[in-house]
Amino acid sequence: MADPAHALLDGWESFYVIIGSSAAALTGLQFVVIALVAEARVASSSREIDAFGTPTIVHFCAVLLVSAILSAPWHAVSSVAVAIGSCGMAGVVYGVIIALRARRTTDYTPVLEDWIWHAVLPLTAYAAVTLSAVTLTRRPELSLFIIGAAALLLLFIGIHNAWDTVTYIAIERLSPPNEPRERG
Repeated sequence: MADPAHALLDGWESFYVIIGSSAAALTGLQFVVIALVAEARVASSSREIDAFGTPTIVHFCAVLLVSAILSAPWHAVSSVAVAIGSCGMAGVVYGVIIALRARRTTDYTPVLEDWIWHAVLPLTAYAAVTLSAVTLTRRPELSLFIIGAAALLLLFIGIHNAWDTVTYIAIERLSPPNEPRERG
């Protein structure tokens, strides 16, 4: 007879293999982006990297960690709940730190879209993971769907934020100052 955790998590294996692998690959690509930015000698302070670059890596790594936790051969659902809840709580704390860092940036002033994608959505995702961990033993199916949605949201946040960073640097920072920019 299968352990309760095995029976509960088996149906999620493919999902977490896909998003965990995607998060790992995108983490590697983000390192390439940062290396290209450094090579292009784009002026930016560590405050901007701490507020906008590093969180992208952390979100990808959180997806990878959640995927690993939910793919591990657990024997008890309560152990899964503790591990996932710890990740969610750490994410909430980190999300608050990132929001504070974004407020202190000096070379860039965040706009509404930045606040949504760098603060509101990540905090929402990590809070959903935390709350779902609390209800995992009582409402496992619903909790696992919410955790899955939150992990997918963190993956999309990372993709959006990495793209936003690259396009900002390409358009705003690398363009000659008086060169007209094409729309599109």
